[in-house]
Amino acid sequence: MNQGIKNPIAKIIFLAILLLWSVSVIYPLIWTLLDSLKDNQQFFFNKPWALPNFPLLWENYSYVWEKYHFDKYFVNSLLVTGGATLLGLLLAAMTAYVLARFKFKGSGAIYGLYISSMMVPFILALIPLFFLLNSLHLTNTKIGLILVYTSSVLAFGIFVLVGFFKGLPKELEEAANIDGAGYYGTFFRVMLPLSQPGLIAVGIINVLNIWNEYIVGTVLVSDPEQYTLPIEIGVMQAEMQYRTEWGPLFAALMFTIVPVLILYIIFQRQIASGITAGAVK
Repeated sequence: MNQGIKNPIAKIIFLAILLLWSVSVIYPLIWTLLDSLKDNQQFFFNKPWALPNFPLLWENYSYVWEKYHFDKYFVNSLLVTGGATLLGLLLAAMTAYVLARFKFKGSGAIYGLYISSMMVPFILALIPLFFLLNSLHLTNTKIGLILVYTSSVLAFGIFVLVGFFKGLPKELEEAANIDGAGYYGTFFRVMLPLSQPGLIAVGIINVLNIWNEYIVGTVLVSDPEQYTLPIEIGVMQAEMQYRTEWGPLFAALMFTIVPVLILYIIFQRQIASGITAGAVK
C-alpha cells in the first residue's frame, strides 16, 4: 500500500502511523507476558510496568494449570471452539453455495435477512436463548454452547462465502454434472475445495471470536465441569477476592492469548486474502 505513495513526507507519516499502531497492539501482549512472571511483591513495591526480577517465576504457569485445573478447561475450549467452527463452516458453505448459484423466489430476501442479522447485537438474544436451551435441557452442556456459537457466526460466514462461490467459473459445475457428480458431488468434491481460502479466513476469525467469548458462556453455563477458559478466568479472579494473585492471573490470560496468536500468525495471509476476495466478488 505504501508503494503507491509518491510523496516522501506522506510516506513517512504513513509509516509512523503504522509503527504507532503496531506498538499499541504488541505492547499489551509483551506487558502481559512480563507480568505473568512476577509475584505480588513486585506488583506492590515495584512499578507495575517495570521488568520482572530474576529468577523469572515460570512456575506461575504450572501453578495455574494444576491448582485451577486449566488442563480441563483448555480441553473444553478446544472442543467447543472446534465443534462450533466446523459446524458453522459447513452450514455457512452449504447455505452460501445455494444462495450464490441457485436463483429462486425469495433467495435475495433470505440473503438480506442473514446480512441484516449481523447488525443486531447477539447479546440481545441471551434471555430467549437461555429459556430455549433450558427447555431443551442443553444448558450446562458443550452441545448447547456449540449450537449457540454456531448460530452467532453463521451470518458472517455466509456473507464472505457467497462472494467466493459467485466468483467461481460455472464451467466447473457443468463439467461435474456431465460426469454425473450431481449436486452433492459437485459441491463437496469441486466447489468446496476451491473455496478453501475463504473457508480458512472465516474459520480463523470464528475461532478468535468463539475462543475468547465470555458473556454468553457465563449465562448458559453454571456447571464448573463445563467451563471454558474465559469463564474460568473470571471465576478464578472472583475466588481470589481481596488478595489477587496477579502473576498467576496474567499467566492464565496467556493461556488464552497464545493459541489464537499462533493460529493467526500462521494463517494471517490467508485471512487477509480470503476476506478481500470474498468481499469484492
